[in-house]
Amino acid sequence: MSKPFVLGIGGTTRAGSSSELVLRAALKEIEALGAETECVAGPDLILPLYAPENPERDPKAQRLIELVRKADGIVIASPGYHGSISGMIKNALDYVEDTAKDDRVYLDGRAVGCIACAYGWQATGSTLIALRTIVHALRGWPTPLGVAANTTTRLFSEDGDCSDAGLNTNLRILASQVMHFVHLSAALKETA
Repeated sequence: MSKPFVLGIGGTTRAGSSSELVLRAALKEIEALGAETECVAGPDLILPLYAPENPERDPKAQRLIELVRKADGIVIASPGYHGSISGMIKNALDYVEDTAKDDRVYLDGRAVGCIACAYGWQATGSTLIALRTIVHALRGWPTPLGVAANTTTRLFSEDGDCSDAGLNTNLRILASQVMHFVHLSAALKETA
């Protein structure tokens, strides 16, 4: 198998947000397990509202869809806004509809790690549920562990490293689950 590719999608309109930092930490763990990764975060996700009737796509939307098509696995990190995912993340995921006529539709056959970041625990749970529901609707396989990050405490050091032991452990587990499924899926394709 060639080096697997895992796409990260997440963050907020603010570059370097908590959800973007957690996403990048998860991708770093995935890279340590042998994958190539790319992160589409923050300002890269400020896209026009998805309009299925209009086939014109701005360059950032085109790039996002091409990376989704290429991905063997995906990690999505959303802030918890008012008990659910942000509109920016939902809009980015709506663009996955552009793959509806592809041979590999939507997120079919791919592991998807879900991460929710919120200022307090309440919104992390409902945000994870929303992410998992959307991933299921897009035919993806949410990893058994979804990661909740409570941003009321300091999670990252000044140099950007995750300083929370519990979060580090959970990101390592999520990374291993994504990569386990990527390798399992590749092995099944080889034997088919």
